[in-house]
Amino acid sequence: MSGVVGIISKKDCRDDLFYATDYHSHLGTSFGGIAVSDGNVLVKKIHSIARVQFKSRFSEDIDFINMRGNAGVGVISDRDTQPLIMRLKFGEYALCGTGYINNQDELAAALIEEGVVFSEMPGGNVNQIELAAKLINKGKSLVEGIEYMHERIDGSMSLLLLGREGIYAARDRYGRTPMVLAKRDGARAVVTETCSYKNLGFVTERDLGPGEIVLVDTGGCKQLKKPHDALQLCTFLFVYAGFPASEYEGKNVEDFREKSGKIIASNDHVEVDFVAGIADSGTAYAHGYSHESGVPVKIPLLKYTPGWARSYVPPAQETRDLIALMKQITADTLITGQRMVITEDSIVRGTQLKNYLLVKLWNAGAKEVHVRPACPALMFPCKFLYSTRQLDELFARRIIKQFHGKHIDDVEAYLDIGSDDYKKMITAMEKDLNVTSLRYQNLDDMLAATGLSADSLCTYCWTGKTTN
Repeated sequence: MSGVVGIISKKDCRDDLFYATDYHSHLGTSFGGIAVSDGNVLVKKIHSIARVQFKSRFSEDIDFINMRGNAGVGVISDRDTQPLIMRLKFGEYALCGTGYINNQDELAAALIEEGVVFSEMPGGNVNQIELAAKLINKGKSLVEGIEYMHERIDGSMSLLLLGREGIYAARDRYGRTPMVLAKRDGARAVVTETCSYKNLGFVTERDLGPGEIVLVDTGGCKQLKKPHDALQLCTFLFVYAGFPASEYEGKNVEDFREKSGKIIASNDHVEVDFVAGIADSGTAYAHGYSHESGVPVKIPLLKYTPGWARSYVPPAQETRDLIALMKQITADTLITGQRMVITEDSIVRGTQLKNYLLVKLWNAGAKEVHVRPACPALMFPCKFLYSTRQLDELFARRIIKQFHGKHIDDVEAYLDIGSDDYKKMITAMEKDLNVTSLRYQNLDDMLAATGLSADSLCTYCWTGKTTN
């Protein structure tokens, strides 16, 4: 997942853009980029943030320090270099976005056959933002081009386009990624994460609807295309990817996690000495569990520094493993001889939990370790955002593969929490992780904790189904 920011102001917007973009750093660790317009000239700067934080890269960059303009876009990218400055037939724009295009190779091949040239080809793959721009350019107008792009892609793409006339904001067709409008005296913003502007004096105006397109300028916001009725917001934003202070469709992430913890506790019947959340995203679940059960919260694993990135975000497994190993240190006297519930946001790949976190608890003398993920077992690689891409990346599918000797297409029996196959899978997971017990939160309880209607949430990674 990536995060995007657009700000337009009657004054210079560079500082607001810098801080608002930085507040999206939890969404990606590949590239950070900013583009600014003074009404005539567009300038951009992109840095790799794989090893150095966004703030450090840009605060020491003399080119960025000298940037001036009343409008700009920023992005924290999980994959592609962006924003890109491109001259379309409608004008010159700086484009950035978040999403994933599954059929990028087929679309690019068809455009190349038509004579379209691609200049951004990292690792032999097209840059998805450039691909989106080339699709948009086939429309008779910018709005028609964005609609055409949405219709042609298999996946999702939310975009910001900065031009002389202002900032065009286009949420993806089914609203899988958030896009929120905010305002302040003399300025407006459009962002992925609402936490990005709370310290900058902006207040939330409204969420863009799925497929909605607007033009934001200093005078306000003009709707260019009405939203679709069908909303499929990514539920994993609540579970893990989103920042706790953010709201999606008006619902707060931290509140969801505490409610989930309470629900998990209400369905749990183990006798333990304390509950602990693994990683920052597990903490709120632990507090909810404690409030409901009366079991005290303790912190047996402590993060040494917030400078370590989120272990889910980096694309390389060796980097994720290094982060998981180094950033958590045990408080041994809290662990020795103790029975504990560990609340976890999810078990995606399972390797870090097994090899770098649970091992530390057992080595410190834990008596019992009961793991309680806040979502069901992930069964399907995400089709809409750049996260998991292969079946072998998913812990549950690797376990099921052991039963059949290969990956199977029909895993319906393993989705039914009352089936023998599901119970068999859980038993094998407990053995693989070496835990006393493992209990996933069920789908209905997880969805209820969001406070949104179930049919407005994307659950593809758990069910393999969409409503569109």
